Amino acid sequence: MPQIKLSAINRIFCFALFALLLSSSIAKANFDFNANCLKAYQSIFELKLNTARQLIAAEKKAHPNNSIVPFLENYVDYYYLLTTESKSEFERLESNKDDRLDQINEDDKNSPYRLYAQAQINLQWALIRGRYGSYFSAAREINKANTLLQENAKKFPGFHLNSMGLGLINAVIGALPDGFLKSSLSTFGLKGNLQTGLNMLDKLAENLPKSTYEPFYEETVFNYAYVLSDVAHSPSAYAKTMKYTARIADSSLLKCYLQAYVCSRNGHTDEAISILANKPSGSAYQAFPYLDYLMGIAKLNKLDLTASTYFDRYLQTNKGVNYVKDTYLHLGWIALFKGDDSSYSAFMVKAKNNGYTYHGRDKQALNEANSPMPNKDLLKARLLFDGGYLTKALDHLNDSKVEDFSSLKDKAEYFYRLGRVNDDLGKDDTALSNYQNAINNGKTFKYYYAAKAAVQMGKIYEKKKNPAKAKSSFNLAIGMRDHEQENSIENEAKQGLRRIGG
Repeated sequence: MPQIKLSAINRIFCFALFALLLSSSIAKANFDFNANCLKAYQSIFELKLNTARQLIAAEKKAHPNNSIVPFLENYVDYYYLLTTESKSEFERLESNKDDRLDQINEDDKNSPYRLYAQAQINLQWALIRGRYGSYFSAAREINKANTLLQENAKKFPGFHLNSMGLGLINAVIGALPDGFLKSSLSTFGLKGNLQTGLNMLDKLAENLPKSTYEPFYEETVFNYAYVLSDVAHSPSAYAKTMKYTARIADSSLLKCYLQAYVCSRNGHTDEAISILANKPSGSAYQAFPYLDYLMGIAKLNKLDLTASTYFDRYLQTNKGVNYVKDTYLHLGWIALFKGDDSSYSAFMVKAKNNGYTYHGRDKQALNEANSPMPNKDLLKARLLFDGGYLTKALDHLNDSKVEDFSSLKDKAEYFYRLGRVNDDLGKDDTALSNYQNAINNGKTFKYYYAAKAAVQMGKIYEKKKNPAKAKSSFNLAIGMRDHEQENSIENEAKQGLRRIGG
């Protein structure tokens, strides 16, 4: 798809037209998404948060009753908290929520922005709150957002932005693994459907550039890319993210993050490194330490040990609570590759004693820090596979044979790694044999290899149009208990069963 970019004149014209249409439709309303507010909104999605704050402050001074102001203020807080990962800042800023909702709620009931803005604010705080394990409060806010959006869709069926929040809510709830958040949401009677959410967000991303709501395109793409990659684990996450972000200006640090993150998650490591190396920079941009962590991950996935520079920088600049354990784990692996076993052990101690386990990667890092020292060849194959270097990963594995590994844990991992590489290389029958061997060797252990192998077998049989064997494999994965990543693997298997009608 050719890259399409709006010229500055076209963008200004589009913003002006949008503001004109909005102001004419709500006459005397105090939801005035004027040119100044639109510029602030655009700055937020370039992660120029200080610029946005200045524009919002000027708008607040000029039009103190404009209820778009508290709406935008919440966006600034949301993206500030996403980039800092700071729980203390979350606790400090959370008190702003109710005052903003009160001002917006008391404003013009004939504006589609009244309910929409309240829904977005609730949803934003829920998404941040969920990162720190406050699941019941997050569930309550998601339920409130859903109720407001449903009501707004009935009152203003032509207001396309309702689909953004409803699509996100449908997708996230529809894909949630069993756990406290899902049970909390069920108390409110909330149910979702992953495919319904994906369809809503895809349609919105496709059609917004053709409408007067074009200024909200970046936000839609941000939500859609998140759902594709992290919620749906979609094989089309890379292609669709690159397609939809192509029209976003290169001056956007959020675009850089989205592209690099999805590239890194989907085996396009060299592209991720290039994007991060050329990211927009300067004092205008919000500090975003996570990008150093992401560069470290990408570098190490190609066995480039200079990754330690980026991990060290992340630890120095990060003020948040996530990825600290995982960073120490990766630094330990680098020490291991350098033959420094004592430093490896020291980093494992740091992984155990520092950071938190709110994020899944940190939970897994703690598990691995408490496990025996990994086999270097298996670890290299794992990293190369994650980086998308399939042939190199296979070469590392082919240099060994199962008899070279003494523990059943390493034997199970060996077959699992072979299975994943052959699977991605399209060698289905070989992969199925590898996965079965991983199950045979690992089904009684706490490690995830056997259960994940069963899920992958189910996917292959699903692709082969063999629903009976697919169902059997997915159920086998669900039946395995007390292993790493149990909730996410079980959820993945249940999604597979839903796809095949099992």
